[in-house]
Amino acid sequence: MKIIVIGATGTIGRAVVDALSGRHEVIKAGNRRGDYQVDLSSQESIKKLYRAVGSFDAVVCAAGLAKFGALKDLTDPDFHLGLSNKLMGQVNLVRLGLPLIAERGSFTLTSGILASEPMVGSAAISLVNAGIEGFVRAAALEMPKGVRVNVVSPPWVKETMEAMGMDSSPGLPAAIVARAYLDSVEGKKSGAVIDARQFAKR
Repeated sequence: MKIIVIGATGTIGRAVVDALSGRHEVIKAGNRRGDYQVDLSSQESIKKLYRAVGSFDAVVCAAGLAKFGALKDLTDPDFHLGLSNKLMGQVNLVRLGLPLIAERGSFTLTSGILASEPMVGSAAISLVNAGIEGFVRAAALEMPKGVRVNVVSPPWVKETMEAMGMDSSPGLPAAIVARAYLDSVEGKKSGAVIDARQFAKR
């Protein structure tokens, strides 16, 4: 399959590329690096990416910005960052990609554990993650030509926690998280919220 991986140079994205490479043709896209550059907050940038790549079999998005911070301190622009980038960016990947995706192709988006297990400071991120999951469940009911759409919900990633100087013992290695994306791309699920933690037990 010809698969576009957005966020391909990030921690999860690199692991996804590694998991898919050798089995599929992988096209790497990122905000600043990769084979192509794309700004999720810009419809025109997404259209430009799709025009450049042409037809494809699958899209995996492991990217998206959202603000972490105390509710009392979050501003309208803080909320708008996540809504315009991580939420609407991924929604638009689906909407704008439908004309080019192959029959029985798939879209795999990314939410996060904070949708279902929020913490202090996660109001803006939890809002966006839950919105993505709701979109996927509903959009799957309207996909044409057998196209599937799923969302992966990663927990805290071990490598990210290490980079932030946090205790990484509760984190899940990116290579295990990548198995959830592989399951979405190569499996038959549609409208599913795939909790990456289930793959730690396999």
